[in-house]
Amino acid sequence: MAADPDESADAATADEEAPAREGAALITGASRGIGAAIATRLAADGWPVGVNFRSDSEGAEQVVASIEEAGGRAIALQGDVADPEAAEPLFSALEEAFGPVMVLVNNAGVRADGLVPQIQDEQWDQVIDTNLSAVFRITRRALNPMMRARFGRIVNIASIVGLQANPGQANYAASKAGVIGMTKTVAAEVARRGVTVNAVAPGLVETELTEDMAAEMVKSVPARRAGTPEDVAACVGFLASEEAGYVTGATLTVDGGLSA
Repeated sequence: MAADPDESADAATADEEAPAREGAALITGASRGIGAAIATRLAADGWPVGVNFRSDSEGAEQVVASIEEAGGRAIALQGDVADPEAAEPLFSALEEAFGPVMVLVNNAGVRADGLVPQIQDEQWDQVIDTNLSAVFRITRRALNPMMRARFGRIVNIASIVGLQANPGQANYAASKAGVIGMTKTVAAEVARRGVTVNAVAPGLVETELTEDMAAEMVKSVPARRAGTPEDVAACVGFLASEEAGYVTGATLTVDGGLSA
């Protein structure tokens, strides 16, 4: 008896669906831009995701709705990661919904640009608190469950500005260089427990954070285009996968050759 073509198509689709994962993925600053693309990618890879946001609740809910429409699972999680008390409520809510956080992507970031004589203390503190100190606190909260499970993936979104000079961004550069240094150290501390810690350093990527500089900077990019959030998300997807189990302490530049 010939197979029903519709049944065969359904079976093929089922085979192609991403497998269910144990635990969940938390992406900070995921209501738009790179964070939203990462949340979408990890959900497509089978991870239930926590879509963290500080103030853009509408954007976060749109990301959640898009993931759910595609058959994934997601929850919006409000919290300002710069707040020292933010980590525990975020993790507790996600753990209750989907289980322990086995993938963490520290993506939330801010800019407050200016030449060094112009940067005020509050601008320095704002950038360091959000881009670096928050990464430390969120990572610290994630590590113990990962080490107990003998599996974990932490991906920190850095920047090529953390690797090379960009006048007018001393505070941003300091925060991202700190993220890269911390990534290497934490990776060395937890590698024996099956936990990998890596950084992705985007160059010029088309987001709201970079729209004021994109037109001028693209002339310096060998690829002659700005990157997309999906370009970054693809790299995060690999680093979060089982296939990347022997990659740790690395910084992957995603910049169209800009830092070359």
